Amino acid sequence: MKAFKKRMIEDMQLAGFNERTQVSYSSAVRKLVDFCRKPADKITEKDIRSYFLYVKNEKKWARATCTIAICGIKFFWEKTLKKDWSIVGIVRPAREKRLPVILSQDEVITILSQVKYFRYRVCLETIYSLGLRISEGISLQICDMDSARMVVHVRNGKGGKDRYIPLPKRTLQLLREFWLIHRNPNWLFPRVGQGSRGKYDISRPINQPVSKVVIQNAFKEALVASGIRKKAHVHSLRHSYATHLLESGVNLRQIQMNLGHNSPQTTAIYTHLTGIAQEKARVNLDEIMNELP
Repeated sequence: MKAFKKRMIEDMQLAGFNERTQVSYSSAVRKLVDFCRKPADKITEKDIRSYFLYVKNEKKWARATCTIAICGIKFFWEKTLKKDWSIVGIVRPAREKRLPVILSQDEVITILSQVKYFRYRVCLETIYSLGLRISEGISLQICDMDSARMVVHVRNGKGGKDRYIPLPKRTLQLLREFWLIHRNPNWLFPRVGQGSRGKYDISRPINQPVSKVVIQNAFKEALVASGIRKKAHVHSLRHSYATHLLESGVNLRQIQMNLGHNSPQTTAIYTHLTGIAQEKARVNLDEIMNELP
């Protein structure tokens, strides 16, 4: 498998895939090989079908997980092994039409005020105030901050795209306060070293960002402590950011650019989630109904 993995990674690099995609796709193939218990080049169409029936019916994988696995294995099958994927006959699961969890502005304040450690609260507040994905938030570097233009340069976002996002003054202030604590030359949210008891060693900065899992756990703990019963997670802050901007009058095109969406249709989902939009629809319906006999 090592030789095939090396070749697959090289194929993905030539195709311009980012590191996160390379890891996800190669992991998907590794799981398939472990399931089939045979060399990668000996796996058959029947083996692949059996594997996806197993993860769908027994492992109960979510649509997103299945989609990543299918894309990774399909790439390996077509580009690395040079085989015809069409004979496998596996298509992506249908897109689930679920609305995201939205937190009100008061709920965001309540949850973030319950974050135990300042370093995690600053990270989560930055993710919310910039509408970032968690991977984008923890990957921010000092050089990405442009305080002269009051924008943040988000590099290599989803789809390998860069974008600029307006930087709130309060966020810049928090980041400066936090930097005085860690003074890392590269990362805005550096990892704390093992055995450091939660304190940064300024003389020996760690050249790695904080772990995604650490930030997720900090949010979960704060959510429980807040008493809010919504099934929210860190990504809910991004959804809430978009909804709150829309409610404050920011146009949909600007929100689309801030979020880095390719299609305005993706951003348009937030028009169904704003309390203002729902209230306006209710008032309009009341007026219509009042005109009826």
